[in-house]
Amino acid sequence: MASLPQAHLFSLILLSLTSFSISQTPLIHPNALVLPLTKHASTLQYVTIISQRTPLVPLNVIVDLGGQFLWVGCGSNYVSQCFLAHGPKSCDHCLSRGRPKCNNGTCILFSENVFTSKVSAGDLSEDVLSLQSTDGLNPRSAVAIPHFLFSCAPEVLLQGLAGGAEGIAGLGHGRIGLPTLLSSALNFTRKFAVCLPPTTTSSGVIFFGDGPYAFLPGIDVSKLLIYTPLIKNPRSVATRVYVTEPLPSYEYFIRVKSIQINGKQVPLDSSLLAINKNGIGGTKISTVNPYTLLQTSIYNSFTKLFLQEAMAHNVTRVSPVAPFDVCFSTKNTNGAFSTPAIPVIDLVLQNKKVFWRIFETNSMVLVGDDVACLGFLDGGLNQRTSIVIGGHQLEDNLLQFDLESSRLGFTSSLLLRETSCVNFNFTSSL
Repeated sequence: MASLPQAHLFSLILLSLTSFSISQTPLIHPNALVLPLTKHASTLQYVTIISQRTPLVPLNVIVDLGGQFLWVGCGSNYVSQCFLAHGPKSCDHCLSRGRPKCNNGTCILFSENVFTSKVSAGDLSEDVLSLQSTDGLNPRSAVAIPHFLFSCAPEVLLQGLAGGAEGIAGLGHGRIGLPTLLSSALNFTRKFAVCLPPTTTSSGVIFFGDGPYAFLPGIDVSKLLIYTPLIKNPRSVATRVYVTEPLPSYEYFIRVKSIQINGKQVPLDSSLLAINKNGIGGTKISTVNPYTLLQTSIYNSFTKLFLQEAMAHNVTRVSPVAPFDVCFSTKNTNGAFSTPAIPVIDLVLQNKKVFWRIFETNSMVLVGDDVACLGFLDGGLNQRTSIVIGGHQLEDNLLQFDLESSRLGFTSSLLLRETSCVNFNFTSSL
């Protein structure tokens, strides 16, 4: 059978299977779904829990904001009475037999472990997926979605994931990403929101669907959102194999026009902030990278100005602590800086009035009792994406990804509003 480019393969799959995956309508149609979100202590990966298989089994999966789809490791432990996921007749890479019983005659997707850059062929499969619905205030009843598409990948691909994780939940904006499949199956708006927890001992939250997003003590965080356009990258910057033509990116990019520290502009090559025709440059948002990565020339200018502003307030610089280069003593302030001492960082967006402000809690990382370091890293001179906003800078910020309007809503630190990502009430109201 003639080989098809994977971009064409995805189109064929979706034409035949998007409607198939929602052919059995669940009994209820919630306006939104909700998932808890935790931070793994040693890997700093963000973990959520879903229920999948027939009968349902709880699974820990890693959240990849830019991932293409849900994939889980399917070894001998994958036991399910699931339905068959048949590929379209014209699909190449079709199998003569399935692994396990939920993908006989299906097609192959290339599942990727973004933490190890390992890629492996995974069988396009389907099974029941169950998530809790929400009214935005509390979790409500669970909703089961039959025939939910996922990739059944070899268990070896699980290496490098947080202990106990059984796959990766891809939240990318492609047609088989979780946000699109869930909104299609349940007929709610194609939006989702992520609020990462600031510690490894607390839980953040993911919402699929529109607000309200209510956090204790009774604050609807969806009312606090500031919006900026989401930018499409024509070329994927992720690891790919067996691709005969370029694929578009499924990740989330925004246009940062400049960076300011304490109101002073960081001198940099502005061309690095735009995405060129080869997909290089620009700014993306990532839950894979624990800290923000800056292209080397941006990093050097950024840290130089940050140090100038910090030292002007008598902050004491100390030896670096890997992986960080810029570290300060906290001895004189009992482990916390006073607000004037640590510079405020602004990512200036579509105009000077729209900026994403990063305060001390998101710019600094405590690495010991007496030391805190700037949580921005040198990504290298040839970093394909000039700015990668990492997990630490996202914590306690609610981000809403509006795929219908192609815009990002963000709050900056919720601590300024006297709430936090850990303040969603996961106690059921039923």
